[in-house]
Amino acid sequence: MIKNLLPNEYVKSIYEINLQELKNKNVKGVITDLDNTLVEWDRPEATPELREWFKKITEAGMKLTIVSNNTEKRVRTFADPEKVKFIHSARKPMRRAFRQACKAMDVQPEETVVIGDQIFTDVLGGNRANIHTILVVPVASTDGIATRLNRKMERIVLGWMKKKGMIQWEE
Repeated sequence: MIKNLLPNEYVKSIYEINLQELKNKNVKGVITDLDNTLVEWDRPEATPELREWFKKITEAGMKLTIVSNNTEKRVRTFADPEKVKFIHSARKPMRRAFRQACKAMDVQPEETVVIGDQIFTDVLGGNRANIHTILVVPVASTDGIATRLNRKMERIVLGWMKKKGMIQWEE
């Protein structure tokens, strides 16, 4: 179980992810969380910088799907103007939405990465679906009510992992 909470990679921001390196590793699909991964949980639309990142993913020949536990209204309002496919109410960390995203993008799990800001939803779900996981620092220091408890538990688990030498990055 603890192994499934450990991300394959850790970066401070989605913008630090080397898309060319992913392409060289035969990554064809990117599954990303929305809230506090791409934008603040209460920001309704993409930033110009994020729109450029979406464009770079497409230019690298990769497909993109947002997989979010949030409501259809929240995710659709964000994704539709960007013409990004999405799965809402995903029930992460269950595997179903991750598998559904791979199928929709016509990619295999080993050709995919999951990017997210939470170990109990994004990382656990991606690892359970046998997809390479990348944990990012949340873009906002505040969270919605539902996420606050997860954050407290994450700090405990990450602290334990760090103490055991399982992770080497700085927080």
